[in-house]
Amino acid sequence: MDWFLRLREPHRTAADERDFGRWFERSPANRDAWTKACKTWELMGETTPIHQDLWRPAGQAKMLAARHRRRVLGAGAALALAACLVLALAGPSLFIRYRADFRTATAELRKITLEDGSAVELGAESAIDTDFANGARHVTLLSGEAFFDVKHDPARPFTVTAAGVNVTVLGTAFDVHIKPEDTTVELVRGLVGLTVDGAAKTFELSPGDSVTVSRTDGQVSRARLAPEDMAAWRNGRLFVNDVTVASVVDELQRYHSAWISIPSGDLANRRVTGLYDLSDPDRALEALVQPYGGRVHHISPYLRVLALF
Repeated sequence: MDWFLRLREPHRTAADERDFGRWFERSPANRDAWTKACKTWELMGETTPIHQDLWRPAGQAKMLAARHRRRVLGAGAALALAACLVLALAGPSLFIRYRADFRTATAELRKITLEDGSAVELGAESAIDTDFANGARHVTLLSGEAFFDVKHDPARPFTVTAAGVNVTVLGTAFDVHIKPEDTTVELVRGLVGLTVDGAAKTFELSPGDSVTVSRTDGQVSRARLAPEDMAAWRNGRLFVNDVTVASVVDELQRYHSAWISIPSGDLANRRVTGLYDLSDPDRALEALVQPYGGRVHHISPYLRVLALF
């Protein structure tokens, strides 16, 4: 399981992949342990395990053939297996890494000054692509969250695209956050226009407006927040209002080096409102689940499991 989680870690290195290949080939016991790890991961409901042909009963013949090829090809096959594993687990993150002009790692915050003088603060595990060619001022938020403080320039509108949501401004301060289910824009200062791909309507935001766009059907919902509560992550805080435990875990995951699992759907769907400390994500997890009688199980340095027992 440690190997499984290490290879999901965005900070893994080529040495990690080589070491995994050597470990996998070292003994049948290691291969059996890998099988158990994959099955455990599937039972936890996190994701469909990679390389199912190496452990599914229907794949026994493929497994024997693969072992025969490995005996012939030696270490090269083991390295190929490790490479395929990493690509299967990290394909989207590798694509983002290729596109991004600026990005952050787990628990990393970064402030960037763009060539027009605008400032961008990136949250943890976030990435942006910038385009300032031919007088344009365009930024694409590829993942995570970013706070923009845009330098005023009436002749050059500043646009941000994030998962089908488009924000256009002249000079203002706002936060954009891509989540698995939706994309949220929060306006701290100024005025912005927001459009959604496939919809003709433009939404105008004023300070304190928070607009959330569903990534499933494009439905738009509005809320009002105190501007000082917006983008609280810049000060090491996570403020949430009537959201599920699962959605809070998604946020805390970006600040935690271990993988966080919630096998219990009952716990995952409980709703919470609160303020959590991003500098101590383990403590934040405890505060998140304790009101419901939940516990945080420290399975290994690479895994936390939240449960109601």
